[in-house]
Amino acid sequence: MYTVGLQSAADAFLLSSLKAQVALALLILFILLFFGFGSQKDGAVDGAPVFLPGSHLLAITPFFRRRFEFLNNGFHKTGQSLFQFNMLRETVIVVSGESARKSFFANKHFDLTEGFKMLSGAIPVVKGVTSNLQTKRIAQIHKRLSSVQRNEHLSGLIAPILEDCRRVMETWGPSGTFDPFEKIYELLFQITVRSLSCEELANDPVQVARLKELYDTLDSGTTPATVLLPWLPGPSMLKKLWATKKIYDIVVRAIDERERSGISKPDTLQMLLDEKDERLVIVGFILGLLVAGARATGTTASWLITYLGDHESKDEVIAEVEQLLANHVSPNVSYSLSQQLSSIPLEAWESETPVLDSLIRETLRIAQPHTAMRRNLGPDVTIDGKTIPSGAYVLYPFSDVHLNPDVYPDPWRFDPSRKETTVPFGYVGWGGGKTHCLGQRLARLELKLVTSMMLLGFRYSLVDKKGEQLDAPPQPNWNDILLCRPEQGSCYLKHEKSMLSL
Repeated sequence: MYTVGLQSAADAFLLSSLKAQVALALLILFILLFFGFGSQKDGAVDGAPVFLPGSHLLAITPFFRRRFEFLNNGFHKTGQSLFQFNMLRETVIVVSGESARKSFFANKHFDLTEGFKMLSGAIPVVKGVTSNLQTKRIAQIHKRLSSVQRNEHLSGLIAPILEDCRRVMETWGPSGTFDPFEKIYELLFQITVRSLSCEELANDPVQVARLKELYDTLDSGTTPATVLLPWLPGPSMLKKLWATKKIYDIVVRAIDERERSGISKPDTLQMLLDEKDERLVIVGFILGLLVAGARATGTTASWLITYLGDHESKDEVIAEVEQLLANHVSPNVSYSLSQQLSSIPLEAWESETPVLDSLIRETLRIAQPHTAMRRNLGPDVTIDGKTIPSGAYVLYPFSDVHLNPDVYPDPWRFDPSRKETTVPFGYVGWGGGKTHCLGQRLARLELKLVTSMMLLGFRYSLVDKKGEQLDAPPQPNWNDILLCRPEQGSCYLKHEKSMLSL
């Protein structure tokens, strides 16, 4: 009884303490939301960029929810090509225009890691695994990503990726209708697990589906509060922590299973283990790159296949892939489509597919809503006569060039026949300057394999939710900063299996 009484008293004390902490956190949040952190500076003083009106957090909430509109409105409201706003005590400067773009991508002190860490918030955060990484560990992860894309490893991935395509596409049935921004994205998630983790996960559809569900939870749990106030124990933050822990457990179990078995397998995990990498590097590599690869490549694949629905380029792609098959596959052997495509060597996929290359390039231009994020870790720098102070965060929205009618006439029109622009940094689909997508070789291969399977394996067209054929594809939603999905229910693929066996 005495013990029970002590426990009850302790519980009451803890509950009271928790209530007090939550009350204090809510009071602080209220102050931040409505009053911000003090007054703004005069944007005309000392050559600083002009401030965007509004210093409290509610004024900048659209940065996280509707970023494309927020940034465009910022340029409109200020009437300037550069402007700044406060994010708590941090200074964030948004730049645009050709000279600013050149300065942004050329400055060696503008750090990607620091910029992304503060302003994104949609990557699983595990201290020492995916955050607070030492420079040495970051360099090691980059080195391993390069190793994944060596000729031998990439060549070995072709057949398993195509087998994943066959298995997943078979579940769509001989005919039907589906949302490409769900089904194609699911397929690319499966392929990303195959390419960047291990057979233990990739060969288990239930585990892959669970991982996708958990990463989706991370996306939905990323709110202004979880990014700016990670110490606030709100529902979204708790949901993110729970999802991160579950993802971590799944990956660690797969690694433990491989190490206990002692069986060597031809996958990325085995490469990392053979290199004797630290456990933290291995887990961080898989946790971070799974979501980064699936989001970027999944978005591009969904839009690429959607744009090809009723586009004249569809026949050109089919002819290009059929020519690859004629050049590299014996006509006397009866293989399934996935087996035939897997016989095409890596070199051919990379050097004999100019039509696919142009399609991927145009899809990245029009349907990747990136905003490049950096932090100035060097001295103060001047861009277009305005001072970017040391320590400030600097943003460059890709829409400034990719949707610029002076660079790309009728920019929302999907036109893979566009000539490459000669404007400096006029195309940044794979990055620019000293920062490029380190996984682009793998991403290109995945996109080409999935598109080839889709176009040769199915006949399909774009329809609305009533099954009526669409006159034009939907417009990418650049406010959806992760997946660029159009309005839900605005576009479906009506498909029918071709005569070829998948």
